[in-house]
Amino acid sequence: MEIKQYIQENEARMLDELFSLIRIPSISALPQHVDDMKRCAQRWCDLLLAAGVQKAQIMPSDGHPLVYAEYIVNPDAPTVLVYAHYDVMPVEPLELWKSNPFEPEVRDGRIWARGADDDKGQGFIQVKAFEYLVKQGAMKHNVKFIFEGEEEIGSPSLGAFLEKHRELLKADIILVSDTSMLGAELPSLTTGLRGLAYWEVEVTGPNRDLHSGHFGGAVANPINTLCKILAQVVDENGRIMVPHFYDDVLPVPDAERDMIAHIPFDEEAYKAAIGVDELQGEVGYSTLERNSCRPAFDICGIWGGYTGEGSKTVLPSKAYAKISCRLVANQDHEKISHLMADYLESVAPKSVKIKVTPMHGGQGYVCPIDLPAYQAAEKGFAKAFGKQPLAVRRGGSIPIIADFERILGIKTILMGFGLESDAIHSPNENFRLDIFRKGIEAVVEFYKNLE
Repeated sequence: MEIKQYIQENEARMLDELFSLIRIPSISALPQHVDDMKRCAQRWCDLLLAAGVQKAQIMPSDGHPLVYAEYIVNPDAPTVLVYAHYDVMPVEPLELWKSNPFEPEVRDGRIWARGADDDKGQGFIQVKAFEYLVKQGAMKHNVKFIFEGEEEIGSPSLGAFLEKHRELLKADIILVSDTSMLGAELPSLTTGLRGLAYWEVEVTGPNRDLHSGHFGGAVANPINTLCKILAQVVDENGRIMVPHFYDDVLPVPDAERDMIAHIPFDEEAYKAAIGVDELQGEVGYSTLERNSCRPAFDICGIWGGYTGEGSKTVLPSKAYAKISCRLVANQDHEKISHLMADYLESVAPKSVKIKVTPMHGGQGYVCPIDLPAYQAAEKGFAKAFGKQPLAVRRGGSIPIIADFERILGIKTILMGFGLESDAIHSPNENFRLDIFRKGIEAVVEFYKNLE
């Protein structure tokens, strides 16, 4: 049976299975969902066994549990390690969702729900492609699955798990569906990811909240001061001002810049899609270079003082911010973490105290396009989408990808099927059904072409 026919005949069942995963609110960041994390891991075990793996088990870690499964055809055959994550982002602000984020709906040819794309939907593509090949007696490779529950909080436990289970996870290539394409009509394979460094900043002024009439103008306001500190991180040309920040940044090769310049990109449509009138960024680089090959600094959240209804004339005691840097290959996130903390402390005035707490981080990654597994993925995309995929670096971060290479010594193929319109991490996350079907076909073709 051809894969298209198999999908058509089994799609109702497949969606029921996927929806059973989506309905579990596996939010790793929130402690009240610890039991949901366990339920989701167990559901993945059940679905993997139904798909044809020979064994599936829940394995403990220092945090949320992992799911491990395997299908061994021959100890001497090439082995593919499939990675995905079953945790999802929080859903707030809930009022912006058009439907219940954990009750999936199919509307306008899309699945609408948290996790529809990131990463339950994309992980499910991998499992259904595997299922088809096993049931057709066409799987010629050993396949191992490792699904974690902490990707959305930086995979804090996975590194130690990899170190402990090197032999169990031994493979020839890693396959991941957790990235995006340039467009539904512009299939692409991700060849690079940016790294990440993340901090929480606390600024303290007076020892208690003060009356702004009695003290305003005489005592430093921590919120005002925090804004001034953070405003000194990036200059008017979009360059990050932290000393030595760019020491390890490799210039984008001219050949790659030329390739990026030839990627079809409609800047007006890009602006319209996100509702902005003008773009900004580092001077001397295009939009596609800025969001993939160059570092970036962002304030992800900032708060302090009174934020309730009405007014309260208060000079707050404290102010907080969460900040991040996207890093490029060759930048070490731990080194950058120290550099940023030193810089913020150096520019903070003596009128306040500043505390910079490093949070999670990870290295960037680049995949060579001459790898046989990469070329098998190219053929898979070409068959499913009807055109050769473009090779592109993406701006997001999957910190564990660099750890796979460092700890397991294995390269990763980033065979993702998401779209910008899927709104991952945002209200109304969704996943196109036609891409879901093509994704399964592309992964099937990957295995058929993998030597």
